Amino acid sequence: MDDLTDEATYQQVRAAQWHRHLSRRNLLRASAGAGLGATILTSSAGRAFADDPIVKPLPPELFTVYGTNAETKWEAMRGQGYLTPTDRFFVRNHTRTPLIDAKTWRLKLWGTGLRDSPGEDRPVEFSYEDLLRLPAEGLTAFIECTGNGRSFYTTQQGQTVSGTPWKLGGVGVAHWRGVRLSTVLERAGLSRRAVDLLPRGLDAEFLDKGVNLGRVRRPLPVAKALKDVLLAYEMNGRPLQPDHGFPVRLVVPSWVGIASIKWLGDIQVADQPLFSPWNTQYYRLFGPGYPPEGSAPLTRQVVKSAFELPWNAQLTTGRTQVLHGRSWSGNGRIRQVEVSVDGGVTWRRAHPRDQRGSRAWLTWEVHWRPEHPGSYELLARATDETGATQPDLAPYNTLGYLFGAVVRHPVTVA
Repeated sequence: MDDLTDEATYQQVRAAQWHRHLSRRNLLRASAGAGLGATILTSSAGRAFADDPIVKPLPPELFTVYGTNAETKWEAMRGQGYLTPTDRFFVRNHTRTPLIDAKTWRLKLWGTGLRDSPGEDRPVEFSYEDLLRLPAEGLTAFIECTGNGRSFYTTQQGQTVSGTPWKLGGVGVAHWRGVRLSTVLERAGLSRRAVDLLPRGLDAEFLDKGVNLGRVRRPLPVAKALKDVLLAYEMNGRPLQPDHGFPVRLVVPSWVGIASIKWLGDIQVADQPLFSPWNTQYYRLFGPGYPPEGSAPLTRQVVKSAFELPWNAQLTTGRTQVLHGRSWSGNGRIRQVEVSVDGGVTWRRAHPRDQRGSRAWLTWEVHWRPEHPGSYELLARATDETGATQPDLAPYNTLGYLFGAVVRHPVTVA
């Protein structure tokens, strides 16, 4: 079986199984639902919507709010331990958070990739209690918005991009608990012919420039689904909160956040490649150097680092500062972190503190005693276990995805 955990393999294998040459028009037609399971359901039984797009409190000392999205302020992570507390975990919504009744909720699996090929009108169903009775597993992993760091394309590289202007707070690490997706697929009767899954959320239908694209859904190759994907119902030891996917969400470790569908409602299992707007119109790289249909669908996240400091933090001359930070990568463990306090002229190793597995971040610290007042730029540069290191510049794309360059964090010493 091909390892469909990188962009190139995912694109090449799926394209070869469907068509040798996929034009952008064909991709868009497929994503709109041309017999490929992108049917839009309008039933809203067992769910309602709050007045505000996000349910939980968003105090300004913890979050920067962008309409339906909320970014964690990195200074709010100082002293919080390894995991991101749920009340500080970022929120990425396409529309608004649904309020779902777990008693009436059902996870529905259907399609030609199951042995009995059940249709959408007669799916294999699992209740919330059914999932709680299955063998449980825990996983510590980050989830990160694909556009995390997008604003730095403009502020650092002078490039115009579209989308929410995240700094670096569109990421969080939690301990998730739930059932392996592979367990549920096996019980539903996964066929050897299965190629792709299409998990779909129960949030409201998404409108883009007046076009109804339906509920959020994004194809997931069976190879990845069987490897390490979790149907999570707990986050940091408690049931999921509404904003984070209650009653059940996917956790797709190391991949772009759009793959970790929240408020999971149904999963189509197919014996042919599946497409949606979320792997054709979005979550590809577009722009100079890319074909008209864009890059392959994005999968693994890039290497990033962040300081647990306010933007434009005020520090004191002649006093030793302990600079704390975190680094992470979709490729695996962080091998080392280097820090510069002079804008990148010189570098030194940060002291590693804690790293819990290959799907979460490394916490680190470095001591700095600034002797002179003035403006400084702090830089952190991580290298992961594959040898991938944060570059000085991130490759440009018009939607501002996967910014992985070293971020210049301004501070003032007085």
